[in-house]
Amino acid sequence: MSWFLPDEAATRAAGERLGRLLAEGDVIAAVGDLGAGKTCFAQGVARGLDVPPGHYVNSPTFAILQSHPGRLTLHHIDLYRISDADELLGLGLEELLGVEGVGYVEWPGRAPEVLPADVLWLALTHEGAGRRLRLQPRGPRAEAVCAAFAAGSVQD
Repeated sequence: MSWFLPDEAATRAAGERLGRLLAEGDVIAAVGDLGAGKTCFAQGVARGLDVPPGHYVNSPTFAILQSHPGRLTLHHIDLYRISDADELLGLGLEELLGVEGVGYVEWPGRAPEVLPADVLWLALTHEGAGRRLRLQPRGPRAEAVCAAFAAGSVQD
């Protein structure tokens, strides 16, 4: 499934709509080049999870994990600086993802083994002045979320 997002406001709005559909244990794996909008989309997801405006959502590239309280806790994880899965052993991500709150993982290809089997893969790519959003569910819960998201918007 694919949607064109003309600007950052549309990217955040799409993230917010998705965030409103998420439930405890849901995991999003966000892929895209640097600057493609992964963190912008995460800011929208945070809004949809009712994370208070005072909790600024930025890329946790150096912290690796930032948790934001809301209707559900948003665990925003950035694996960009991870070179192998051994670096993640002490963080306990595999015990967190798919269990507590909502996981939003940027650069999931750096350590795919920490992801649960049921994941909503999200890809953002540059397209002209905007972005192209593609969703690919893997698992029954991810399929349900994807279908609900698609039902509330027009694909192109």
